[in-house]
Amino acid sequence: MATPNYSFEKRKREQAKKAAKEAKRLRKEEAKNSATSGTPEASAEEPVTAVSEG
Repeated sequence: MATPNYSFEKRKREQAKKAAKEAKRLRKEEAKNSATSGTPEASAEEPVTAVSEG
């Protein structure tokens, strides 16, 4: 029987933790953005595009 490769298992666990942390960060950022999008200040900050006559 082959011996377990502990460094591979550790690397996989670390990658899973990192992916979960990133997903949580993205969920928090999305929640923050959706909460601020309902306020009038957020709509006032949107850039206004000007049409040039030429």
